[in-house]
Amino acid sequence: MNWLAEHPEVRTIRVAAADLNGVPRGKRVPARFAQKLLTEGTKFPYSVLNMDIWGEDIEDSPLVFETGDPDALLMPTERGFMPMPWLGAPSALLPIWMFHADGRPYEGDPRQALARVVDRYKAAGLTPVVATEMEFFIIDDSGKTLRVPPSPRSGKRRTGAETLSLRALDAFDQFFTRLYDACEEMDIPADTAISEAALGQFEINMMHQDDPLKAADDAWLFKMLTKGVAREFGFAASFMAKPYDVWSGSGLHMHFSLLDAEGRNVFDDGGPKGSDTLRHAVAGLLRAMPGSTLIFAPHENSYDRLVPNAHAPTGIGWAYENRTAAIRIPASGPKARRIEHRVAGGDVNPYLMIAAILGAALNGIEDGQEPPPPFEGNAYDKGLDQLPGTWNDAIEAFGTCPEVKRIFPQHLIDNLMMTKRQELHYMAELTDEETIELYLDTV
Repeated sequence: MNWLAEHPEVRTIRVAAADLNGVPRGKRVPARFAQKLLTEGTKFPYSVLNMDIWGEDIEDSPLVFETGDPDALLMPTERGFMPMPWLGAPSALLPIWMFHADGRPYEGDPRQALARVVDRYKAAGLTPVVATEMEFFIIDDSGKTLRVPPSPRSGKRRTGAETLSLRALDAFDQFFTRLYDACEEMDIPADTAISEAALGQFEINMMHQDDPLKAADDAWLFKMLTKGVAREFGFAASFMAKPYDVWSGSGLHMHFSLLDAEGRNVFDDGGPKGSDTLRHAVAGLLRAMPGSTLIFAPHENSYDRLVPNAHAPTGIGWAYENRTAAIRIPASGPKARRIEHRVAGGDVNPYLMIAAILGAALNGIEDGQEPPPPFEGNAYDKGLDQLPGTWNDAIEAFGTCPEVKRIFPQHLIDNLMMTKRQELHYMAELTDEETIELYLDTV
């Protein structure tokens, strides 16, 4: 309540949880009921966290008619109240997550799934240190075709991509200044911003932190915030995997290392290659990659990004300091030795993505798995085993993968399978224009 007491101007609260697609689901509540939210929580149907991308019930889900669509209990996360700087009226956001009435975590909640993986690490005496790289497009979607918006400074539109261009960043300086100020208000650790390889595409990195749940919260909240701030300037910010056919898509890369009880990085062996533990983690990531592709590429549009020679990995392999690899070991000092996972698109649910990566790495460490040798050169030319090439293939692989079953509870696996099969069925009815309209703001 301290934050609310310091902001008496706040009149309304939004309570929100992430569904399986990462879409915020919640309620608007008058601020005078804030104390009740903190002590008693609120209630949603269980089915609300298991809706399709349109926000519709899953037709064959046992959470709906079969069981009477019962309510679950949702309680505040550790985050507490925070501002919603993109709204015109002073408002507060209270992130929440789902439990049963008796206090047990609900296994269909993506945030609870990540907490389950974090608990496995705690039991092993390890602490993951996590950072994400958030790529997104800013888009003028006011006409029939998508275009880069005009610069608020010059009124001109960019005509080409300008990788690491200060001119491209400065053209939207007002937007980025507003976005960084809002990140500071929301305690989102936004670090470096760059212009990326596609028209109107940018990336903002998050600082490393030793709390994977907060890292996932930050990525989820950053998406919400960036979309809202962009609309203040009259354009859209989109994290969809590939809004333009002719340009590369957006990824959501994750870097992580692991600390032991003494705070030492267990990936560090004092040399450039990393420890046995690093190799075991890489092996676990590679083994789980086909089955977990649905987490990293959850939508139909996701597979337009995962094509050869488009700055996104398609082969299952690892390498040192090589951005064509699905798993990259960046060049660094030994104490900063870490793994970069490069498969996920910007359209992912951050909770499920981080859970899938950390869970697979821990599988490999627990089993002492050894990866194949790292490759050198262009991954697209190496004849590597390939990721599932279609959405349908990824759905089927997810449902049968033993590594995935070690990471996620069966209830969540079943729910996500039903969700994606329903979306696959109804997406076939949409035109390309309708598909873009659907994904542009929702993911």
